[in-house]
Amino acid sequence: MPTPSLGPSFYDSQSQPKLSPLSRGVWIALGLLGCGLGGVGIVVPGMPATVFFIFAAFCFSRSSPRLLHWVLNLPRVGPLVRDYRAGLGMPKSAKIGALLTMAVCGGISLYTLSTLWVRLLVLGLLLVGACVVSFAVPTRRDTN
Repeated sequence: MPTPSLGPSFYDSQSQPKLSPLSRGVWIALGLLGCGLGGVGIVVPGMPATVFFIFAAFCFSRSSPRLLHWVLNLPRVGPLVRDYRAGLGMPKSAKIGALLTMAVCGGISLYTLSTLWVRLLVLGLLLVGACVVSFAVPTRRDTN
């Protein structure tokens, strides 16, 4: 599948505001942190991965066109990040998988936690996450 053209201005350093070296370094550090957490999320069940790579792309879009290009062209995650940035949303199968993962991991957490306020916090976060995935993120048809 060919990589979509991002246009000449997408990586044009002239279109980005000039940042101080400190600001640029902070954005790069945050982007690298997002990539690290995304990498952990790939191997740890129940931890999201794509959202951290989307965050990393956001940070890199403000600091490093080269690192942004790298994230957008990662083999498994890159197409998902590009689709999100283009406003295409998540495939229906990915939404179902995300909701099922949240339900299973949240259920295990609610079962194992003993403190009431922590259980309520986890339940509230689960409900917010489920609402965001269900209603705020656009759904697109699966291509396979």
